[in-house]
Amino acid sequence: MEPATEAPIVRVAVPVPLHGAFDYRMPPGTDTPAPGARVLVPFGRRHLVAIVIETDVTSDVPAERLRPFVRALDAAPVFDADLLALLRWAARYYHHPLGEVLATALPVALRRAGTASAANRHRGWQAVAVERDVATELARAPRQRELLDRIRANPNPTAHASLLAWLASAAGPLKALADRGLIEAVTLPGGLERGSPTAAPELTDGQSSVVEALRAGGTGFAPALVEGVTGSGKTEVYFRRIAAALEAGRQVLFLAPEIGLTPQLIERVRARFDAAFGVLHSQRSDGERADVWRAAGAGDADIVIGTRSAVFTPMPRLGLIVVDEEHDGSYKQQDGFRYHARDVALKRAQLADVPVLLGSATPALETLHNAHQRRFAHLQLPRRATGAAMPPIRVIDVRSRPLDGGLSEPLIARIEPHLAAGNQVMIFINRRGYAPAQCCHDCGWIAPCARCDAPLTLHGGGRRLQCHHCGALEPAPSVCPACGGGQLIALGAGTERVTGTLRSRFPDVAIARFDRDSMARRGRLEDQLADAARGDTQLLVGTQMLAKGHDFARLTCVGVLDVDGGLFSADFRAAEHMAQLVTQVAGRAGRAAHPGEVWLQTRHPEHPLLERLLTRGYAGFAEAGLAERREAGLPPFGHLALLRAEATDADAPSAFLAAAAATIRTSAELACWGPVPAPMARRAGRHRAHLMLHAERRGALHPALDHWQAALPQLPEARRVRWSIDVDPQDLL
Repeated sequence: MEPATEAPIVRVAVPVPLHGAFDYRMPPGTDTPAPGARVLVPFGRRHLVAIVIETDVTSDVPAERLRPFVRALDAAPVFDADLLALLRWAARYYHHPLGEVLATALPVALRRAGTASAANRHRGWQAVAVERDVATELARAPRQRELLDRIRANPNPTAHASLLAWLASAAGPLKALADRGLIEAVTLPGGLERGSPTAAPELTDGQSSVVEALRAGGTGFAPALVEGVTGSGKTEVYFRRIAAALEAGRQVLFLAPEIGLTPQLIERVRARFDAAFGVLHSQRSDGERADVWRAAGAGDADIVIGTRSAVFTPMPRLGLIVVDEEHDGSYKQQDGFRYHARDVALKRAQLADVPVLLGSATPALETLHNAHQRRFAHLQLPRRATGAAMPPIRVIDVRSRPLDGGLSEPLIARIEPHLAAGNQVMIFINRRGYAPAQCCHDCGWIAPCARCDAPLTLHGGGRRLQCHHCGALEPAPSVCPACGGGQLIALGAGTERVTGTLRSRFPDVAIARFDRDSMARRGRLEDQLADAARGDTQLLVGTQMLAKGHDFARLTCVGVLDVDGGLFSADFRAAEHMAQLVTQVAGRAGRAAHPGEVWLQTRHPEHPLLERLLTRGYAGFAEAGLAERREAGLPPFGHLALLRAEATDADAPSAFLAAAAATIRTSAELACWGPVPAPMARRAGRHRAHLMLHAERRGALHPALDHWQAALPQLPEARRVRWSIDVDPQDLL
């Protein structure tokens, strides 16, 4: 009798905070899943969706201790070999467990065992030609008429998902139109729609030079920084490169930093390319994102537009990556797997041997340094495509001036003539809510968060208090809890308060507020941006979701209410972020035929950083900033990794970090700074501390992190804390 053949062994990455992979036996009668496929595995008392990374391996675990996995979930891998290689690189570079990295790259719906990985087909709609008076028929059904106009405007079938994003609760009007025989259902690759091409605009001389330089760079890996002032036509440069990639039968990945930038971009892509495209961001449902992700992996999506996590979308025909507003901090994931999408995109382009475009009016200092070192091509667009002049930026000194809801009288006076002329005004304040804090006028008490070292923010016109760090919510008190006094006042201003003040000052002017609170309802952002683009809204109040990428033809005045926070910060990147934000916000004004102006409210008009920006522009500011970074050995002239620790015990984080520091052998090339309390030492009830590693070369930093990856779990102090490693940290909070 022949001995039984041992079952093959597969090695999988499991979504748990443990480094390394785990071996499982194949269940009897099961075909060997390919690397990159999902399998359901028993892990402890749970069943988890894991990713196969190797097959037919020899395990160090005795055969009798190996458990079989439950079942394979995919007929084909969800990650192809190239994408799996990228994710394994990311796990190594960011020193994060591979299983969690792979889980982060998957859409939420595919992290569950019940979701199949095959690309779905979805219902779309197209107009039906009829010989009757449709306008009269729909005279009393304005939503149906508006929806039908939308579908007719696109001769290609329009995806149901995109209609829902444009018009809330569209299912009823869609059914009514179908019942009338005015539209008919068709099938489309899941989550995709097709554009309806129009003629490309004529390029300016500057755009032509940049496009030609990019074309000369070929179709292989060629990083290029496209630096252009706001309104210089960077998007048209991207589109010419996208068109070339599509003509060659390749796919394009287009990254934008924020959801707020995607509606305008989607409309431009829809109106320009006869190509299937899909959108990936957090306001799409789990199912929609999974559909687009799978359609892209099947090769059905020609263009994928998405925010940070879209960098991991499978695209077997990838031919070009575009990273718009590459400087934006939103590209850095701030918890869990702390990757930077711009840097991952560069690595992905290198592994796939395709071009990558990084675009910005205010490039990150690291990107500028790479361009200066000729690692990146540096292509510049110094003038606006329309020929319009950049708006002058002037300062309003608000010291000793009374403020009404955050607005000074000189700023109000500058707003009035623009509104009277029928133009638009934007007021920028990077603070949502009604006011940053509530204070007692009698004793000075400030409403604190019970779980964070931060004040509670007033919301709802001053009726409720909310913590922007842990989410705690409570009603605002009517009397002071400390002294019983009844004079509770709002300190400072947020978008709610500014909007209320403007409504009282300009009651006949249409006002829209743009912040995370007001944009929570699906489709709200698209609606308000469309109103602003048409000129229906004259006054726009918003946070940084309005700061970049938007083009409002009649916007002629911008007011920035508070730039001082970036002038006095312990974070060495704060001044750079302030300069980028001011430059980007200023660039919204005067982009068309009407000249613009920009006003900055500040209590420190003589501050050298602010003077440098206003007198030398962003280029001069960046040049001086790089010189200062070089002197200090800070990025890009040095390399950082931050070890974070937190615990409910106040002493545990510092004790753990001190033990971690003791395991590092410092040298002339490697320094260990700390431990120190985090800038916000207590957050969500947990005490937090930091330890920083600084190295002159990456080659000195990563071996130390490899050592920590192995040594830290063994420290006795590690059992009392939650800890994480943040490579290339962007935010020290």
